[in-house]
Amino acid sequence: MINIQIDQHEVKQLYLEKLEEKIKEVDAALVFWDRNELLRRTCMSWNFIQEKFFFDPRFSKFKVGNKWYFPADKTKRFLLQWLEEQSTH
Repeated sequence: MINIQIDQHEVKQLYLEKLEEKIKEVDAALVFWDRNELLRRTCMSWNFIQEKFFFDPRFSKFKVGNKWYFPADKTKRFLLQWLEEQSTH
């Protein structure tokens, strides 16, 4: 007879590590965000974004036709920096 014991904590840890890897893969696949993706990623409204940081010269953005596009990596870095600055005010 074979007796198998599974460490539930270890299984959960492996699962979370693999999940994090997949999230990073999907995240890295996006070169830029559109307005809807920016709203989704920040959990902010368009009015709030325009009021708080849209016109900040450090915030990289491009208008193509009628749509706004934001370089994903630059936008993430800016948002993290901006958020840290807000907590010091």
